[in-house]
Amino acid sequence: MATDSAPRNEAGDLSGKRIAIVGKLAGMTRREVFAALREAEAHPSEKIDQRVDVIVFGENDLTDLGQQGISEELQEKAAAGELQFISETTLWQWLGLIEPHQKLHRLYTPAMLSDLLGVSKSIIRRWHRRGLIVPARQVRSLPYFDYHEVASAKQLAGMLASGMSPEKIERQLSAISEYYPDVQRPLTQLSVIVQGSEILLRQGEGLLEPGGQMRFDFDRDDDFAISFNVVDPSDEMPETPEAWESRAADYEDDEQLDEAIRCLRSALSVGGPSADRSFRLAELLYRAGHLGGAIERYYVVIEQEPEMIEARANLGCVLAETGQLVEAVSALREAIAVYDDYCDAHYHLARVLDELGRQREAVSHWEKCLALNPDSPWADEAYARLHPEEED
Repeated sequence: MATDSAPRNEAGDLSGKRIAIVGKLAGMTRREVFAALREAEAHPSEKIDQRVDVIVFGENDLTDLGQQGISEELQEKAAAGELQFISETTLWQWLGLIEPHQKLHRLYTPAMLSDLLGVSKSIIRRWHRRGLIVPARQVRSLPYFDYHEVASAKQLAGMLASGMSPEKIERQLSAISEYYPDVQRPLTQLSVIVQGSEILLRQGEGLLEPGGQMRFDFDRDDDFAISFNVVDPSDEMPETPEAWESRAADYEDDEQLDEAIRCLRSALSVGGPSADRSFRLAELLYRAGHLGGAIERYYVVIEQEPEMIEARANLGCVLAETGQLVEAVSALREAIAVYDDYCDAHYHLARVLDELGRQREAVSHWEKCLALNPDSPWADEAYARLHPEEED
């Protein structure tokens, strides 16, 4: 029977083959592995039937074929060498994506994280500015976050969902870092959980109170809570651009967007031109529904910092939203001209081209979107646009 002892393939050998998955995979989600297979020009199959060429089993599941739903006919086909049974690890080797027992690490832009976690891009950028998530790389001011930072962002999103404000999260994490001077990033260096509106840490067999006193917890294992009151923004009038910017962040946290806009304008008035502050102002204007103002501010950002590709891409999106599709195409193409591997820009450009009826032009951008990040939040849409015949 053809099993996991089969010779190692190269990625090209999977081209055109129909591949099915049995059981739960340890290294990737089903969606992720299907995306990787499509990138290798293979055909992932939801059904296990006579048309399948390779069946992949989750780790430790390459036994008891009958119990796994593999018919005797398929077992006979495998025995004849017409079908292969392989493990998850072997598939990763065949694809050439990873070494055994390692996971495929993809990079996520702020927009991807926003869609993935269901939080606003402004929150993602705030976490980035505060150092709560750290990019694995940065391309022309656009940060890219890896798998580990996505895990931290998921923890932060969970804290938001529990009712904690962004400021309270930051204050509590900062307090933990002050208590533990060697800990700069509690989310990655300590075992952090959330209970109610408090951040909890696991500490040996007991509980450590904020003052450092140990006590025992007979109800739960080993958690302690650090809880601090959130201080309201100062009533004093800011004097520096940084202070105005901080005040804007406070208002933004409270969803007082018009006040946040006013403060950022003051920061620009006091501190002079700043591409970064202008970009934040454009984002706030958009969130407040001032689309025309956002468009103009994005143009200002691009004049000040031509290589700020996220400003170009966002400009294209707002232009498209206001019906200026031809102008949107131009803005998104310029973003791609600055950095061709910007998945977000290819995705939005493909959508605008489709809306203009220019499907043939859109195809290359849908393909590029999938190639750059086959497990992005937009991968399913891209695949569906490229393969409409598969939609039932």
